[in-house]
Order: sequence, then structure tokens, then C-alpha cells
Amino acid sequence: MSVLVYIDTLHGTISKNANEAIFYGSKIGPVTVLTNGSIAADKLAALGNYGASKVLVHRGLQSHDAAQLTKLVVAAAGVTGAKTIVFSQDLNGRAVAPRVSAALKAGLVAGAIALPDANGIYKVNVFSGKAAGNVKVNSPVCVINLTPNSIMLEAGSAAAAVEEFSADCGAPSYTVKSTQKQEGDVLLPEAEVVVSAGRGLKGPENWGIVETLAKTLGAATACSRPVADIGWRPHHEHVGQTGLAIRPNLYIAVGISGAIQHLAGVNGSKVIVVINTDPEAPFFKAADYGIVGDAFDVLPKLNAEIQKLKSQN
Repeated sequence: MSVLVYIDTLHGTISKNANEAIFYGSKIGPVTVLTNGSIAADKLAALGNYGASKVLVHRGLQSHDAAQLTKLVVAAAGVTGAKTIVFSQDLNGRAVAPRVSAALKAGLVAGAIALPDANGIYKVNVFSGKAAGNVKVNSPVCVINLTPNSIMLEAGSAAAAVEEFSADCGAPSYTVKSTQKQEGDVLLPEAEVVVSAGRGLKGPENWGIVETLAKTLGAATACSRPVADIGWRPHHEHVGQTGLAIRPNLYIAVGISGAIQHLAGVNGSKVIVVINTDPEAPFFKAADYGIVGDAFDVLPKLNAEIQKLKSQN
């Protein structure tokens, strides 16, 4: 069964989420990757390490226009004869996958968290991650949005064939005048470890202890919605139901009470550690480990112990 995987490379890089989508697709069938970026051919050939046999590159689009991307993916699906089309569950995936599903009259698996079982049933998150559902697709073509950090990547040593691809994608529906790329050592949507904080930090001037711990752990930083709303931290760090939904291997929440809206964005984390002065904070009910204490005492001590352990290895 041929598989088409769409990845975004407009900024000249390939994300961990993209590699996960390719690897996931390779477990279903032979993978052809489709991208519309301007990335170098050698980087695209290296996608063979994650299971791609061929990469189709469209050079004409310079935007995230969902209507244009839909036409691009539909055209590539027609050329490749793909019966499974995989996207990462990112902004483009959420916007384009449903449109491709409608255009091809194909069933949509939104937010897959595992490979299909022997009966072709996909497991997905439902109710903001509070439960899991099973989805069976009966149409000839299946479109899948893969939830990031749902599978373990395994890298091989192969090279994919890279080919130019052209398609009539129509005129853009809007014009991009400027873009701002998120910066940082570890990008939040792809982070395997996240240190997050809320109003318990008392002010933006105290964020240094969070950033220090994050640097020691090689983690990304995040925050609760109130912190972003009052301008202590940038909005791209806001995690929760109205912000980013993340699934790191380790999520450390500092001074966050754990409202249901926040939990909806982080309850897919493999391990949750909560640090709070209030022993009745709701977040402790969702935590795997909890520390009742003042962040200004706990974080420096925690950071020192982690550094000590790292120095011994």
C-alpha cells in the first residue's frame, strides 16, 4: 500500500515531527514524501534514514495557504496512487488534512497516536486527551494526522531519490508580508522535556530559575495562559486548550494550579512533575510526581542535583 507523507520545509529545516510522520508512514507501506520548501537536496535525500524511498519537491509555493497546499497534495496523491496520506498534527496538518479528506472523499483519522492494529483500527485522543477512541476507515483512501511524539523514532542509513514535482495549485488567497520564526535551543512543539511555569513565579523577573533548569535538562520552556496574557512570557510558550498541545516525555509544572484548560494541553505527557506550595492544587491529581514546596527553594536545589548527576556520567 503506497503512502504519501506531506512535510513542511519552507524554512529550510526538517522538524522532528516531520521525521516521525515519515517513519510512521513507512510502517504502513512504501513512502513518498511531498514537500514545497526550498531545502537542499542532500537534506531531502537523508529522509531515507526514516523510511522515505522518494521525495517530491515543489518549489513554487512560498506560503502556508491551505487551499494551495490541498491542491498540491491531491495532485501528488493522484500521481503516486497513494492510498494513505500522512500529515503531522501541526498547524498545516490541521488545516490541510481535512480539506484533502473532503477532496478525495477519504476517511480522516485526526490525531492518531499509534499504528493501525491488525484490523486496520487507529487509536486517537478524544475529549482533549482525557480518553482514547478507535477509528476505522472504510474508504479506499485514508488521511491521517499523526500526533507528535506518539511513536519512537528509529533512524537507519538509506538515501531517498529526490525529484522535482510541479502542480497547478491556483492563486494564493492571501499575501504574506513578513514572517517571524520561533527561536531557541529547543522548540516547544518538538521538545521531549518541558519546564513550564505559572503565576506562582510572581513576576517575569524570576523566570531565570526556570530557564536555568531548562538549560540543564536540555528542555524547552513553557507557561500557563495567564502568564502569557499579562505579558510575562511570549504567547508562543502558552500551553493548554487555547494554546499549544504538547506531548513531551517529561513535563515539569512550576507554580501552576492545573486548571482543566491547562491540563488539556499537557495531559499527553509521558511523565508529569508538579511543584507547588499548595498541597490542594488540582494539578497534583494528574501528576506522576509532586513536590509541595516553594519554587524559589526547590528549583535551585533540583538544578544543582541534576548538574551533579550529569557531572558523574
